[in-house]
Amino acid sequence: MSLEESTVMDAPPEVVYRLVSDLRNMGRWSPECRKVLVSAPPARSGTRFVGLNRRGPFLWFTTGRVTQARQDREFTFDIEAFGLPIARWGYRFEPEGTGTRVTEFWQDLRTGGRTGRIADRLGAIFAGTNPERRIAVNRAGMRTTLDRIARETAARG
Repeated sequence: MSLEESTVMDAPPEVVYRLVSDLRNMGRWSPECRKVLVSAPPARSGTRFVGLNRRGPFLWFTTGRVTQARQDREFTFDIEAFGLPIARWGYRFEPEGTGTRVTEFWQDLRTGGRTGRIADRLGAIFAGTNPERRIAVNRAGMRTTLDRIARETAARG
């Protein structure tokens, strides 16, 4: 499963990239992420971090690793929980007019088999999202995240 959402932001790619590559900002933008524990920005390929997440009564943590940090073009990270691959999240930045088209993308890394079934079960237990609802929940979360990033870039510009 995969998904992507995009919007045009009123800021150049370097401004939006700098904000997104500072993973500590995710707690302000994402409707699920409450805080990211990471060394000082900017995150680079290989940077590891811990995400503290909450949705309603569900509370969970994840570990992540930045896999792509291409200045002003793409920022991607993989997420695990309990050592199991969960998802790949990322952002692409493309100049559009005087702003930037920002595309947030998600790819489910729960690949089936025993490991995938365990990861799906853990997702339902800790995050309250079963595989049938995952696309809808992630799409809504991506729209919220992009809207919040857009508001912040507009306020800075």
